[in-house]
Amino acid sequence: MAAAVVEEKLALLGGVRCVQGDHRDLFQWPIVTEEDEQAVLEVLRAGKMSGTDVTRKFETEYAAFQGTRYALAHCNGTAALLGAMYGCGVGRGDEVIVPSLTYWASALPAWNLGATVVFADIDPVSVCLAPGDIERRITRRTKAIVVVHYCGHPAEMDPILEVARRHGIRVIEDVSHAHGSLYRGRLTGSIGDVGAMSMMAGKSFAIGEGGMLCTNDQEIYERAVAFGHYERTAEALTRPDLKPYAGLPLGGVKHRINQTCSAMGRVQLKSYPGRMREIQDAMNYFWDQLEDVPGIGAHRPERDSGSTMGGWYNPLGHYRPEELGGLPVKKWIEALNAEGVRVGRGCNFPLHLHSVLQEADVYGDGRPTRIAFAGRDVREGRGSLPVSERLGERCFGVPWFKHHRPGEIDEYVAAFRKVAAQADELL
Repeated sequence: MAAAVVEEKLALLGGVRCVQGDHRDLFQWPIVTEEDEQAVLEVLRAGKMSGTDVTRKFETEYAAFQGTRYALAHCNGTAALLGAMYGCGVGRGDEVIVPSLTYWASALPAWNLGATVVFADIDPVSVCLAPGDIERRITRRTKAIVVVHYCGHPAEMDPILEVARRHGIRVIEDVSHAHGSLYRGRLTGSIGDVGAMSMMAGKSFAIGEGGMLCTNDQEIYERAVAFGHYERTAEALTRPDLKPYAGLPLGGVKHRINQTCSAMGRVQLKSYPGRMREIQDAMNYFWDQLEDVPGIGAHRPERDSGSTMGGWYNPLGHYRPEELGGLPVKKWIEALNAEGVRVGRGCNFPLHLHSVLQEADVYGDGRPTRIAFAGRDVREGRGSLPVSERLGERCFGVPWFKHHRPGEIDEYVAAFRKVAAQADELL
């Protein structure tokens, strides 16, 4: 059971903070072992950083983990998303539907293909694309939907796929937050037409820097190879529309991953399922102790739904200020930090309100790049995506525990209970 609430004044008001121990190891990530180091050193000493032999083994192993026919490693997640868009046939004048509340790489690669982005709103509970807001944004130009499994929470894939199939639209899963997450028993990244993900050092599956594209569709795979993996086109391309161009990248880019990262990825993959389960045990324990606390709620799927949070990347909590006398989330966060918790805002800034998506003329077309190749002005103003725009007032970051150590986690639980119990002192 969680530790009792400390019955003294808040640390922000001069009291003793709840989190007293040095818990750095509780959050250290990635976990790098001697096996990781040796795998990387072997690549360095052999001078094979720019080769593909280690990478191909990593791809085979990752495809088996993901349960897909193909896996194609990329230099980063942004490149993997660009390869996925090209693989799905996204091109000049096309539209791609994306959530506004996400990292920019879910959206901006479309510009490199002459396409534009149409933002859709999110569900306030899952914080992923709201299926009911997608269909009204579809036009004859819509080529793909990018579904982001935000902060590890799987999106509602069944209704999204139903809409997409009815309109003949491809579905790209951005799994950068959700390595290993399940949606109703199915692994995210293997449900849509193609999955793409970052594997940079901060992600739940971290290999240094890298990305992966996973698909069962041979056309998507071969198009992604042709776009940015020129050294592999000779043996990979079988399609008559692509094979004549082997030897040069159709995208004019080099998406090859550094093999030191592939080597680390092979080692990390062996341990990831077990480490992921421990993270899930730790995070679920944390939230279970806080179920009766007013003002806050867990961002996680319902129990027994068959859905999970994977490695629980960038965990956040729902904030209900009306249950705490209207206490602003900024003050809530400030009080928790004073207790030694170290939390933050929790979510991204809505992309549709950023000047890059509104005004920037990146390529000198004489008008904003967002609409340079579009047949209409797709820009959304303030108030157009109300859930996305207000989420920052109703969520906050929570500690990302990497180990299930109830005794240590209880110090953080006590901090949350203490601040909630004394919220009126902060008003």
